[in-house]
Amino acid sequence: MTVQLYDTKAQALRDFVPLDPGNVTIYVCGPTVQSGPHIGHLRGALSFDILRRWLAHRYGRVTFVRNVTDIDDKVLANATDGEPWWALAYRMEQEFTRAYTAIGILAPTYEPRATASVPQMQELIQRLIDAGHAYPAAGDSDAAGDVYFDVRSWPAYGSLTNQSLDAMEPAADADPRGKRDPRDFALWKGGKSDEPESASWDSPWGAGRPGWHIECSAMSRRYLGAEFDIHGGGLDLRFPHHENELAQSTAAGDGFARYWVHNGLVTVAGQKMSKSLFNFILAEDVLRERDPLVVRYALAAAHYRSSLDITASTFDEAAAAIDRIRTFLERAVRTLRDDADDVILVPTPSPPAAGASGGASGRVGPAVVPARFAAALDDDLGVPQALAVLHETVRDGNTALDAGDRDAALRAFADVALMTGILGIDPLDPQWRTADASAAASALDTLVKTMIAQRADARAAKDWAAADRIRDAIAAAGIALEDSADGTHWSYSDG
Repeated sequence: MTVQLYDTKAQALRDFVPLDPGNVTIYVCGPTVQSGPHIGHLRGALSFDILRRWLAHRYGRVTFVRNVTDIDDKVLANATDGEPWWALAYRMEQEFTRAYTAIGILAPTYEPRATASVPQMQELIQRLIDAGHAYPAAGDSDAAGDVYFDVRSWPAYGSLTNQSLDAMEPAADADPRGKRDPRDFALWKGGKSDEPESASWDSPWGAGRPGWHIECSAMSRRYLGAEFDIHGGGLDLRFPHHENELAQSTAAGDGFARYWVHNGLVTVAGQKMSKSLFNFILAEDVLRERDPLVVRYALAAAHYRSSLDITASTFDEAAAAIDRIRTFLERAVRTLRDDADDVILVPTPSPPAAGASGGASGRVGPAVVPARFAAALDDDLGVPQALAVLHETVRDGNTALDAGDRDAALRAFADVALMTGILGIDPLDPQWRTADASAAASALDTLVKTMIAQRADARAAKDWAAADRIRDAIAAAGIALEDSADGTHWSYSDG
């Protein structure tokens, strides 16, 4: 068993060797919550959700940190008199959480907000100043209170994106008048007269707020330590954000990330998503129109490092694929349930997080996934190849059911349930019950009460055999009956 991941910094596939084989550590840059999520945000979060699930299957434990940038230029810019920046940030954070949850993305182990780690950011900035890699702006400058990272003091600057310093564009995150070099980036931003006092913290350099890049360096160190396994994020974050994170953390003496993993971006009909092109697809819009399970499948189907182009057929194809999987699983359950002694449901394939739902559950047994499926995911998270194995197994399972080969059908059912559980696309998982569940519950109640009435009629006619057959059929569906003086009541069976 060797998991390989493409390391952006090395620009090559590398064998993944965690610092602690019993606890893989991952930090992923989460959203800047100035507005609601679009499908690009969902695609990025989903890429690392699947990576997390697979590493949990391979190693057993993953500590997964995804931050929330709740103080930033964009957050302040989008605030209004009626909704201050902190209220906007919280509301948008909730929108992201709802969208992530809707498509089955597991909750992080920790989800720190930037505003809760300002002391740790200041401590890191002071370490950089003491080491000669950062400097406060001159006291009489318009940038008074700002602190900058001195890029020329760190020869390795540019190593993540393989750029030479002189070829880089100036950093646009602060007024260049306070900088020694226009490429120096802000670690601390002095308070400005047009910014609210609530967006300012006291510091040794003057009241102000942290720069964007220092936030992730401080939060990753606080929750995962000075060195951790994987740093993730979208390709658009490689420069300047991740380049600056790497520079400031290593310049401060931290080992920082051992592997850099980046997901590809989303295009719409071949064009980059842009509000100016009116092709910006908000998460709430697509989730209103499409089954969340279909959205998850559609966004996961392409390799995580490739661009994902959204067209009119993207979600239709995903819906058809999910329907094929669901049809086989439901057909297998109906066919194989004839023998109550057979195991027809399989255990959750891996424990990705406390409280997280997995695949179809039943009698405990070994969670051994098909070798070709495992090999595909071990090879830089090859989800397209893994899905090919999944659908081939579905076809084999249907063939076995057609031929009456119960053993082969049972093996296929178990394999499909395990594979869909790992990918988080098991159609039988209760998490995919939507608003339609209330209608389904009503229909079930009607059917069960009809059967109860038929059983009562059979008992009244002293047709005990028919009454027993009805009761057995109800019990086989996982429903328990309780006869009492005021009638018969049903509930889901505990067993």
